Amino acid sequence: MEVLRIVLTVIFLIISIALTAIVLMQEGKQAGLGAISGAAESYWGKNRGRSMEGTLEKITKVLAVLFIVIAVILNINKF
Repeated sequence: MEVLRIVLTVIFLIISIALTAIVLMQEGKQAGLGAISGAAESYWGKNRGRSMEGTLEKITKVLAVLFIVIAVILNINKF
């Protein structure tokens, strides 16, 4: 059981570092003047899911869920 805890802790640390790096790689959500002129509905706005930014958002969501699940598992097994 102790080996499983060590493995989960290492995975938790790797996910933490990856999550931090991916969040820092993303662009800010400031619309600026582009939202006023309608630039948000351009080609890149519509196909955001296929772009690098969309991929980073998906990876962030998956890593965040894994982070929370592993944190809960590590906390439950503390007793």
